Amino acid sequence: MSDFVISNEAALRFGVFVSILLLMMAAEAIFPRRKRAMPRVRRWSSNLLLVLIDGLFVRLLFPIVAVGAAALAAENNWGLLTLVDWPLWLEVIFVIIVLDMLIYWQHVAFHHIPVLWALHKVHHADRDIDVTTGSRFHPAEIAVSLMYKMAIVVILGAPVIAVIIFELILNGCAMFNHSNLKLPSRFDRILRRIIVTPDMHRVHHSVLVSETNSNYGFSLSIWDRLFGSYIAQPSQGHEGMTIGLHEYQGRGPASLLWSLCLPFGPIKRLEKWF
Repeated sequence: MSDFVISNEAALRFGVFVSILLLMMAAEAIFPRRKRAMPRVRRWSSNLLLVLIDGLFVRLLFPIVAVGAAALAAENNWGLLTLVDWPLWLEVIFVIIVLDMLIYWQHVAFHHIPVLWALHKVHHADRDIDVTTGSRFHPAEIAVSLMYKMAIVVILGAPVIAVIIFELILNGCAMFNHSNLKLPSRFDRILRRIIVTPDMHRVHHSVLVSETNSNYGFSLSIWDRLFGSYIAQPSQGHEGMTIGLHEYQGRGPASLLWSLCLPFGPIKRLEKWF
């Protein structure tokens, strides 16, 4: 099974991405949580084009990615897991949990280190939050995140199969918890004990700074509770809250060019051109 997953990694990633994207788009249309603030087609076009640009950017810039780093570590017997004799299934579980916790801390860093926040603002500037927001990241942020993950994978000596499974889970959960999907409140309360739900993560996209700096988790919900960054509900309610950033409530965030330029200068004066 692991050989099949490793051999078909690219196809699996693309298949999971497209499947969850279409499933969440359909679910959002049937059970929407909030009314949209921006035209859907323009936003979706810009957000999904960012995904394409990110993929091309990574392939051009990096000869290997996190999975390749895991293969390199295995070939050279690098990493902490080479010091123990654990069965593969235990190593996979360990790596998934550790990587998820460290991605939580990466997210915290992107909010509190100014140069990283300049990149991460592209994600938060989206004035609506739906499944496409889960993939809306500036290429430079993707590059920084990739280098961070590669370093962790090598230090851990993570098995290739563990890295593939983790990235499938991370990407799938990000698309799910960014979706504009209304879940039954009781089901949401039960589910968020384990994983981050749309209502839980939506708080993180509030324009209120205290709420923006909360609920950093992408997959497992335990980290926000454990590290004191958990807020159960937005103060203005899910229908009444404003999504995005205070300073960017115009048309700009729905533009691809605006989003690519945002980290590099005072963009607000240019919004009329987008």
